[in-house]
Amino acid sequence: MFNVQKVKDACVEWIRDFFEKNGNGCNAIVGISGGKDSSVVAALCVEALGKDRVIGVLMPCGVQHDIDCAYALVNHLGIKHYVVNVKDAIEGLKTNLPKELELTAQSTSNIPPRVRMTTLYAISQSCNGRVANTCNLSEDWVGYSTRYGDSVGDFSPLSRLTVAEVKQIGHLLGLPTELVEKTPIDGLCGKTDEDNLGFTYAELDRYIRTGEIEDLEKKKLIDTKHKNNLFKLELMPCFEPEF
Repeated sequence: MFNVQKVKDACVEWIRDFFEKNGNGCNAIVGISGGKDSSVVAALCVEALGKDRVIGVLMPCGVQHDIDCAYALVNHLGIKHYVVNVKDAIEGLKTNLPKELELTAQSTSNIPPRVRMTTLYAISQSCNGRVANTCNLSEDWVGYSTRYGDSVGDFSPLSRLTVAEVKQIGHLLGLPTELVEKTPIDGLCGKTDEDNLGFTYAELDRYIRTGEIEDLEKKKLIDTKHKNNLFKLELMPCFEPEF
């Protein structure tokens, strides 16, 4: 059974301990999308460190139709925030790549998350900060993240918690229901996470925690994604010379 109170309290203490050991007095820098993950991470950091040590960064790419959710979150928590529109940086990079290079769809879709992470670290290193990773276990399980983009950070409160568990923590923290239950989208391609994945988070969460799933085609899809994306969760391979 998932004891939401126990896990939430332990996570708050874990964040405090991380900052005591890895930047006592530093600020938590959180990329704010307005979805459940960034909302829960920001709220956990506020409880652990106080709102004066949490900085939200909103990073629309041009016009973001749900940007009001991100503003609602930073206003609800009362945290300082910056807004950095990443569209010009993304377009500038694509424009200046070699003309004969034809970008693949995957390469094109991965540029924005990497530009956003560059933005977070630029702000973090200018604000005595540590960057929060906001990925959850469900996303990581099937590789639904960009390597060296949203998959990185200095500390990760949610990477061992499923979507369902993150939602429970969000409700316990008193976050607005519309943020906790907001349909997850990446804010870039216009599709929902579940549209892109081919299965629901409820199906994925149940499979992760119990191994149970009725649809064998979805099981195959989840297993394939998990196997193919395990490298994202490992450290970079290093050559070990023998002396």
